[in-house]
Amino acid sequence: MGMETSTQRRPACFVAALALLLAACATTPTESHPGTQPTPITALPRALTASEVKVRDASNAFAFALWGRVVAAQRDLNVFLSPLSASFALGMTLNGAAGSTADQMRTALQYGGATQAEINGGYRSLVALLTSLDPTVEMRIANSVWYRQGFPFRQAFFDTTKKYFDAQVQGLDFGNVPASLATINGWVSDKTNGKIPTVLDAIQAQQVMFLINAIYFKGSWRAKFDPAQTAAASFTTAGGATQPVQLMHQLETIGYAEGDTYQVAELAYGNTAFVMTVLLPKAGTSVEALAAALTPAVLQAMASTVQQRKVDFFFPKLTMRYERKLNDDLKALGMVQPFVAGGADFTQMAPAPTGNELFIDFVKQNTFVDINEEGTEAAAATSVGVGVTSMPSYPVMRVDHPYLVMLRERLTGTVLFLGKVTRMPTA
Repeated sequence: MGMETSTQRRPACFVAALALLLAACATTPTESHPGTQPTPITALPRALTASEVKVRDASNAFAFALWGRVVAAQRDLNVFLSPLSASFALGMTLNGAAGSTADQMRTALQYGGATQAEINGGYRSLVALLTSLDPTVEMRIANSVWYRQGFPFRQAFFDTTKKYFDAQVQGLDFGNVPASLATINGWVSDKTNGKIPTVLDAIQAQQVMFLINAIYFKGSWRAKFDPAQTAAASFTTAGGATQPVQLMHQLETIGYAEGDTYQVAELAYGNTAFVMTVLLPKAGTSVEALAAALTPAVLQAMASTVQQRKVDFFFPKLTMRYERKLNDDLKALGMVQPFVAGGADFTQMAPAPTGNELFIDFVKQNTFVDINEEGTEAAAATSVGVGVTSMPSYPVMRVDHPYLVMLRERLTGTVLFLGKVTRMPTA
């Protein structure tokens, strides 16, 4: 995983690098045990503040705007993004921008008329809320800023990232590349439980700062899969080829709805605050068309139709890594000037003229997802050939062709991850 660098050499640039992990896990029993399950949460412990609402709404609007750009650029390819993490990393960076550079970043991040104080306050309190809603789920959001020792950054910028993003801020001797890489990669590995051991392979001479966000999620299914019912099956890819797949199965009460062109399933974790939503296109609708149609309003409309009912549900075990440089996607959303060497204005990060020489070198995202019956690690096949006969009174949702998946917090409506699976990943 090599580091991308600007083709133009300038005195200084910095990087917003996003290291992300989703590890969605399930334990083994197939039947629910109400006595041992967390009590379902039915409402937030408090009303969202105005700042939190603005950050949530902007984050979701940005999520689907970025999603639209990425899926259009990667047709018939797997995608797994955390726009929420991109929003956090760029939200930190926004505090260093000024003038039209800041305006373009605010436009791309969908912040409209929100003040910088509202944006920062919203990020801070939303993190606290998301990481405390379900004590049975491990939900971490971590930020860090790593800078070249001796470079004249403003202390006020560092103080803001510490106060509102709880960021670890540390100067390093970038001249000692091996030691600096070990420190930065070690931080990311620690925050993602070792699932993303490396985000940087090199530090270039003109690079003076790295802003990194890490999200880690680990939760157990509320309605659990039985490994004995996992069976070998075929998955039909977007191109029409077939691949072997291990298809998990449960006949269970879950959230379910369907429209003319899709089926939707909602599987809850822990106390039900966090859910995984699976969107499966029906015959005659492509996964690309379904992906392109997703907006916050469409998602809200779909979610409003979901009802708890017994469903014969089949879902493939999935382990996938994904990496994408987001420069072009962000430029397409209007964030152009921040990437221009010699044309960006980051004088809130370092005083002029130094701040006018800073620019964003690249924004990159690395993700990992593991969905299975056992836990956070990919499991070996432990069972074969359990045939299941569908009962006519229950809807059948067999996820054996391209589908969409997202992880969201249903009470605040915050979208954490969005994915498109067009084929089963190979090692």
